[in-house]
Amino acid sequence: MNNKLELIKEVLGTPYYECEFGAIFNIDCLKAMRALPDGILDSTFTSPPYNIGKEYEKVMSLDDYVLWSSEWMNEVYRLTKKDGSFWLNVGYLEVPGKGKCVPLTYYLWNLTNFYLEQEIVWNYGAGVACKKRLSPRNEKILWFVKDEKEYTFNLDPIRDPDVKYPNQKKNGKLRCNTLGKNPSDVWQIAKVTSGKNRSSVERAAHPAQTPTDLIDRILLGGTNAGELILDPFMGSGSLASSAIKNGRYFIGFEISEQYCETAAIRLQAQMDELNSRLFD
Repeated sequence: MNNKLELIKEVLGTPYYECEFGAIFNIDCLKAMRALPDGILDSTFTSPPYNIGKEYEKVMSLDDYVLWSSEWMNEVYRLTKKDGSFWLNVGYLEVPGKGKCVPLTYYLWNLTNFYLEQEIVWNYGAGVACKKRLSPRNEKILWFVKDEKEYTFNLDPIRDPDVKYPNQKKNGKLRCNTLGKNPSDVWQIAKVTSGKNRSSVERAAHPAQTPTDLIDRILLGGTNAGELILDPFMGSGSLASSAIKNGRYFIGFEISEQYCETAAIRLQAQMDELNSRLFD
């Protein structure tokens, strides 16, 4: 196990779940992060509660929500190493008297000393069908870095091979990289769906599950193998699942014991499958 993970276990105690790639703690993320030393993380990916009344969140006033967000985001900043990154996936909420679908990015983007490198639009096909407004089909990912001049970006592992004219040349040289094109800042990645006839293969018992395809692209493009990635709102364990698949280490905090158990079952099944392939 990663040496940083061993240190985290010494500080926080016995995890709810652990494997050779990481650990999940049944704990409030602010309490956990405040106990850890500076610079222990390589990167963070998370999708926090959106303050819209989901079963796993307590709705706050907008001011309180922004204050709480600044508290945990500043802890992420403190815990991140000098050349590390922070990837924040958020959606929309209603601001009474102001707007129906106000992007949370408007309220959260400048709450910390992170440098905002780029906003990514995550476009998906399935979602709520609306009658009096356009049906929402996107969320945002804010890509923050701690040092605007020194950070990880691995383009080749995330290139899009779907090139319209792959053999096009200029002055006798191929115009496009043979591995594919830059996937741009608009990502078309399927949402995790539920339902009898359209449920996603990876569907777990969580109402707002992040697809591992999305996190795979972030980990491959924005982190390096062997690095330690945090998700302070672990939920169903998608970050951990992607980390295992892509050779990264993970640390997760989840306040709900129910979701800790959901993630533990999911990850142990993945580890069992991985180990069975190794010994076949």
